[in-house]
Amino acid sequence: MAAAKKLYRSTGNRMIAGVCGGLAEYFNVDPTVIRLAYVLLSVFTAAFPGILVYIIATLIIPQDPGYTDI
Repeated sequence: MAAAKKLYRSTGNRMIAGVCGGLAEYFNVDPTVIRLAYVLLSVFTAAFPGILVYIIATLIIPQDPGYTDI
């Protein structure tokens, strides 16, 4: 039986908080595609909702449990 796939903030594909990198790992796509889609969505929605969604996602999505902060 396969383990359930879980969404985590990425530690390897992070630019700010790892949200887009985590989504890319979850959906098995290139992180650049997710980042471009996020930027375009933010620009076309007057930026504020996109920034707010990113902040909320950063607070809600847990960091990858394999991460060690040294």
